[in-house]
Amino acid sequence: MILYGSPLSPFVRKTMAYLAEKGLAYEHTPIGLGSKDPAFLAASPFSKIPGFSDGDFSISDSTAIITYLEAKHPEPPLIPAEPKSRARVIWYEEFADTILVGKLAPIFFQRVVTRFLGQEPDHAMADRIEREDLPPLMNYMEKIAPASGFLVDDRLTLADISVASVFVNMEHAKVDLMSGTYPKATAYVASILARPSFSTTIAAEKAMLPA
Repeated sequence: MILYGSPLSPFVRKTMAYLAEKGLAYEHTPIGLGSKDPAFLAASPFSKIPGFSDGDFSISDSTAIITYLEAKHPEPPLIPAEPKSRARVIWYEEFADTILVGKLAPIFFQRVVTRFLGQEPDHAMADRIEREDLPPLMNYMEKIAPASGFLVDDRLTLADISVASVFVNMEHAKVDLMSGTYPKATAYVASILARPSFSTTIAAEKAMLPA
């Protein structure tokens, strides 16, 4: 199996953590913006990361990749079979992939990606989004932060992997997570990111960040 994409992407990171939690061996091929790598484009014709191939099967998008892997390698189950639990896991993945990433992406672009591109960041815009748009999401996180340490069924699922992955980008972008204001949310995220499936990758990512 080959996974294409930069771990600085929350979607690539999510997939890497999922693979690690499953104990699945794979080859990681780093892919940057605008890559013309033929094998990557065969897996992801619109250059969407992550791209993925497993023998003669190729697909892109983290959700599609994980859906394939969960069906092919059902143990340990990271997407529950019970209908209500499964629905909750899919909701939290959607919350992470669409709502959290949607608000964070402009901040990450201005504070991190512009440094890779040698462009002047719009700090005012990033600061405004952090100040106005992130607190409602953190309020929600504080509300749902589980006493058990896991969002669904008191065990690790794709829900935890998806949500925690986005917070790594918040750290890279130096977003103030305000642990004093959101103690349950920040403690929950920290506990998931301390797992080996994340911690090794995060250490490597920090070395990739431009000065």
